[in-house]
Amino acid sequence: MRPMEVVYDEERWRLLRELRAEALEMMRPLARRHIGATAYGSIARGDVSPTSDIDVFIPSPPAPSILEALIEGAGYVIGVREIIQATPSYAAKGYIYVDERRSYSFPLMEMRTVEREFYHFAGSVTYDELGRDLRVPGVDKRLMLIEPTDMGHRESSILGREGVVARLLGVSVSTVLDRVRTLTRRREIGRTGVYVKRELSPEEGFGEVLEELLRSKPAMRRRLRELD
Repeated sequence: MRPMEVVYDEERWRLLRELRAEALEMMRPLARRHIGATAYGSIARGDVSPTSDIDVFIPSPPAPSILEALIEGAGYVIGVREIIQATPSYAAKGYIYVDERRSYSFPLMEMRTVEREFYHFAGSVTYDELGRDLRVPGVDKRLMLIEPTDMGHRESSILGREGVVARLLGVSVSTVLDRVRTLTRRREIGRTGVYVKRELSPEEGFGEVLEELLRSKPAMRRRLRELD
């Protein structure tokens, strides 16, 4: 399939500017404390829509209680907090929502290489890169490679080009193949449930709930001990 050029109209450029400004505001309290974070997906690539989420990912987080204090100190009202483990082989992550489509996420155990590289696969930008209005290439849920251009973006299927795409995005071929398998399966049978999804009550902390889950979920305990 030949690459397709997508030209953005003024409304789409306006939406992109607004969403990126929001992401920058969400990342600012972390940057001030020198806590590394990235915004990933359509925000990083540029192919946003009115339903685009903003998820700020923190790969090496401080204690969740510190994160919560920084987020609230920046004026955000924390809503839902939850622990999600997509499958028994993936790391459990914490999520802090400040809006239905605005969240902070962070790993609660060490991630495998394929999990760490997912963010580069999807396209991710740091606080400084976002401030410079940098857009980067990445792959969307349709398995289309999105490459930013001055007019919008160029998109093309990654199927049959996994090695080329891996080199372009700076990830392993294994990561690309893993995402192809996952997204192809999701497309064929629909989105399946996650292994663990536990919402925290206002009185609970991430640490105590993780300990509770580790006691009741043998597969989660095994994953905690396993590395690549």
